[in-house]
Amino acid sequence: MGKQHAHQQDLAALFVILLKRGDKVRLVEYLITHSNLPGPRGNLELAQAFAREAAVQAESDRDTVWSLCLSLASISPAHAPTNSPMEFLGFCGATGLGAVAVASPPLADRALTELRRLADDSRGRMREAVAMALQELLRARPQRTLSRLKTWISAEHWLAMRAVAAGIAEPSLLEGNARMAATALLLHRRILQRVRAARDRTAEPFRTLRQALGYSISVVTAATPQAGFAFLRDLAAVRDPDVQWIVRENLKKQRLARADPEQAAALARLVTPAASGGRPAPARGGRASRKG
Repeated sequence: MGKQHAHQQDLAALFVILLKRGDKVRLVEYLITHSNLPGPRGNLELAQAFAREAAVQAESDRDTVWSLCLSLASISPAHAPTNSPMEFLGFCGATGLGAVAVASPPLADRALTELRRLADDSRGRMREAVAMALQELLRARPQRTLSRLKTWISAEHWLAMRAVAAGIAEPSLLEGNARMAATALLLHRRILQRVRAARDRTAEPFRTLRQALGYSISVVTAATPQAGFAFLRDLAAVRDPDVQWIVRENLKKQRLARADPEQAAALARLVTPAASGGRPAPARGGRASRKG
């Protein structure tokens, strides 16, 4: 029996207590105790088990399960600081919102509204939970979700755009899905337009977006090489230090060399050496430094 399955069995019993008695204390205590926080890696298997079990239990009591997920996701940074066990509750809540919305389609719009709010969270793990929830919604209801995500791309809304880039840059979503890959590339084009137009680039939200773009374009390009490499060539010709940094970071991902070694090598010759801006530290708790 795998860890995730074992956790889901435990959670099933705890959800019964919640639904029959209205008591969430034992469920919350279980999540906190098994969070693996503080530490370098939260218990992703437990978070995934929570999301799956929340979706199962929503079939019998959608409103109670939704309210639980929303209450967990809404715990503020002041009460659940980065790398604390309480932060894990928010992570589970956010991923649970996506899972419950997939199981209960009428909640999809509400879930996307809540996820848009959570996308601006200062904590890296919460932002990653948003991306994971978006991926579940993109799998289940791609067109409806993509339509909403397009509205998240707006001037200076850097963390919302980070959620879009990180959410859609998932190989399992894009591989073999030409329509999704083309839309992912379109969204990245629009985000890069906002990046190029940015005036204040010192703010942490902007740097967080830049960090995510340092891998996400390579994921999209691997799924649609012809259009993706053309996009990267266009970016390589832009004499903008942040855009150049983004291109260089994507070229470090082995997925580009696997997709087309000749084009990847040619691109490497086009980009200028690092000149300024430095390399921002990865957002704590996030996946901004994904390997190729």
